[in-house]
Amino acid sequence: TPTSHINKSNMYQTDEEFDELCFEFGLELDEITSEKDIISKEKGEEKAKGASDVVLYKIDVPANRYDLLCLEGLVRGLQVFTERINVPRYEKIIPAEGERQKLIITEQTAQIRPHAVAAVLRNITFTKDRYDSFIDLQEKLHQNICRKRALVAIGTHDLDTISGPFTFTAKAPSEIKFKPLNQSQEYTASQIMDLYRTDSHLRHYLHLIENKPRYPVIYDSNGVVLSMPPIINGDHTKISLSTRNVFIECTGTDITKAKIVLDIIVTMFSEYCEKPFTVEAAEVVYPNGKTHIYPVSTALGYLRLLTRMCLKSHVTGNGNQIEIEIPPTRADIIHACDIVEDAAIAYGYNNIQMVIPKTYTIANQLPLNKLAELLRLDLAAAGFTEALTFALCSQEDIADKLGMDISATNAVRIANPKTAEFQVARTTLLPGLLKTIASNRKMPLPLKLFEISDIVVKDPNTDVGARNYRHLCAIYYNKSPGFEIIHGLLDRVMQLLDVPPNEENGYTIKAAEGTAFFPGRCAEVFAKGQSVGKLGVIHPDVITKFELTMPCSALEINIEPFV
Repeated sequence: TPTSHINKSNMYQTDEEFDELCFEFGLELDEITSEKDIISKEKGEEKAKGASDVVLYKIDVPANRYDLLCLEGLVRGLQVFTERINVPRYEKIIPAEGERQKLIITEQTAQIRPHAVAAVLRNITFTKDRYDSFIDLQEKLHQNICRKRALVAIGTHDLDTISGPFTFTAKAPSEIKFKPLNQSQEYTASQIMDLYRTDSHLRHYLHLIENKPRYPVIYDSNGVVLSMPPIINGDHTKISLSTRNVFIECTGTDITKAKIVLDIIVTMFSEYCEKPFTVEAAEVVYPNGKTHIYPVSTALGYLRLLTRMCLKSHVTGNGNQIEIEIPPTRADIIHACDIVEDAAIAYGYNNIQMVIPKTYTIANQLPLNKLAELLRLDLAAAGFTEALTFALCSQEDIADKLGMDISATNAVRIANPKTAEFQVARTTLLPGLLKTIASNRKMPLPLKLFEISDIVVKDPNTDVGARNYRHLCAIYYNKSPGFEIIHGLLDRVMQLLDVPPNEENGYTIKAAEGTAFFPGRCAEVFAKGQSVGKLGVIHPDVITKFELTMPCSALEINIEPFV
């Protein structure tokens, strides 16, 4: 959420008009405040004395619009949208061979931060506000697309204080020594890590490299340290208001994100270059000898509506096709539907005429969802409390803890799970309810819970390779197992579904075995000529593995055959 103040007379007449403009553009004006008001609310009026009265407009920006994260991009976007200015055309200037800035990546970086991109903003003019916005944009990008510097770290340097070519390498912490930004003396990399261990801002990034045998570092041709990404820049290359040429490097583990970040920074602030909207390209040399010129030109490129959204376009061919030029600021456009969405925003959703559709259809609730809603009401009326649990869980929850092998569950796995708690899609609702009980053990007994939700299993016959089934699961937890209560609940559910207790056209239960159930205390439920689930007393081992101490009974059936 960028906080910015905008010149009212240039942009709009009233706050209400500006709020409406933001809404039309797809943004939300969250709050109109000031530094004084913020301090007054948080710390009282006494503390707010002397604080600035400058009006601040807090605007919520969509997560995919990185080009709106600074005042320059936001104002530019709104002015183009209101047709006050033309869409800027960004130009990449490639100096002659031997004159362009070069960043050489060594093979030592491969295991830490293998990617780097670079560019130069030449003959730029900073003011205090421009400089603050420049720094603020970098911080917003670090917290946003850069995922707190884990994917990308940005370094900006006064080019006139250093000389290329630059080398991006990795060295042992003891071999790296330089004066960090705003410090008065030199430190080794190890000392720098200790120095910032208590720093409220930088300590959050130390874990990204502190356990690595080598730390990433960028040198110039004279051995001057530019930065030790993703922690800190060197003080030698510090940017000031008098800086005229800025060397920008983005290092990271995700080359696509690094390119986007570089594009956003150079397009936002190239406006202040002597020749506006120009950026000087830099050459990056990879360990295998291949070279790339950055930033990458993204000129691909719909008429007046799209022009308002910073998308230049023109009609081609026989007049039934439009060629659109996508600027480097719009990394969020990855499909034709993104362009159609922009056209709709520019036209104005409120301006689209309401008409009766040419095809007459009556909306209706999906029968399966309607059945689930009806069952939820009656299960609640039976004294059970509804729970909603995560559709993802750990492999242990659906396999080991239930006495099964993971291969027998037919579970859909998550390719790169962020936590052990979300490794697979659940194949049964039972673990979720058992974990809910474990989190509510202090509640008075008995605990009677139910859930009606989807489970997921592999199915090679579907286009996505998996299939959902709507299950009903109920559990009774008390000092005694209460099998008769769960059995009674099954009878009540079948009564509601108008399924009589007989073998011919109704339902029956037959003794069965299940790894999650106590031997001799498990039954399989048959209805509509097929097995629809099981009920029984939960096995003591399962109860222990879910950190429970009381016996319990459970029922789980597939309700889809009853739709």
